[in-house]
Amino acid sequence: MDFQLSDDQRALRSGMRDLLGAVFDRDRMRAAVERGGALDRALWRELGAAGFFALRLPEEDGGVGLGLPEAVLLFEEAGRALLPGPLVATHLAAGRVKGAAEGAAVVTAADGDRPVAHLAEADAVLAGGGPLDGEALRAFVAAARPVRSMDPLTPLHLPPPAPVAARAAFAPGRVAGPVVSGPERVTGPAVSAPERAPAYAGRLRYEAALLSAAEQLGSAARTTEMAVQHARERQQFGAPIGSFQAVKHLCADMLARTEPARAAVYAAAVTGDPLEIAAAELLADEAAVRNARDCLQIHGGMGFTWEADVHLHLKRAWLRAATGLTAAEAEEELAAGLGSAPPRSGSSAAYGPGRSQAGGGA
Repeated sequence: MDFQLSDDQRALRSGMRDLLGAVFDRDRMRAAVERGGALDRALWRELGAAGFFALRLPEEDGGVGLGLPEAVLLFEEAGRALLPGPLVATHLAAGRVKGAAEGAAVVTAADGDRPVAHLAEADAVLAGGGPLDGEALRAFVAAARPVRSMDPLTPLHLPPPAPVAARAAFAPGRVAGPVVSGPERVTGPAVSAPERAPAYAGRLRYEAALLSAAEQLGSAARTTEMAVQHARERQQFGAPIGSFQAVKHLCADMLARTEPARAAVYAAAVTGDPLEIAAAELLADEAAVRNARDCLQIHGGMGFTWEADVHLHLKRAWLRAATGLTAAEAEEELAAGLGSAPPRSGSSAAYGPGRSQAGGGA
């Protein structure tokens, strides 16, 4: 089996990197930080025109007709660029919510009682009972309340209590869980109501987790590059700090976390196996968070300043790791799958030693 990227996949990844470099460079990223993470609708439409959201829709439905491996490559580039917005939800809503495929609509997701990203700007919300829009969405937004976000590029709202949400046609789900308010998660107010359903069910839940893992992978790769570049340029005691063994080890550890995460994410995109996606999510979350921390360490005192970009990668990595398929949930899925069931059809484990699954991939 050949897991090398095809020429078309390399061109797709390169094209997305060039596009993001043109429409979301550092100046525009910093401008987005200054305006509190408010979405740029023109940028959203440019992403739609480039096929970012409609990538996996069939061509007969106006899409690009590609697959999950190609989507992973685009989301990896989005993670590198710290591209803000509910990218995963809008991508998964393409073909389900009007305007999502073209970037004309911003779609976010309400996952149980976890905080909802970019709710105030959303044209629709994916919820357990189906997409919310129109009057139901307006009632939902009015009853939600803003909460502090650790990521300045991701405004958050706490969804309303279940009885209010039910009146807005929101499906029942979980009791209120953690609210993100900084590097640590704090518990939100308890709601005595039936449990709410998650935003995604079945296959979509794992696709959302994999695309989020791809963003984490992109962030991990970018912070590795930032650390190595700084270690080469920063001089101390008459020599680049990258010549010091302690700094070398930090950079090597960052690479040693990024590349296994890349292999896991790319392989899971090909197989689509839920257990492999859970493993990829674990590795990508760890790589993104720990690499950002090590990158900050290598930058020293300047890494803690607002002007440096390192803290933005760390805060986004923290936020992603606390949403979607969390580490605890992924670990539970992996533990439950250890020897408890025969290999799933279509998973790499189903082919056994010495056999390979047909097809290339990311």
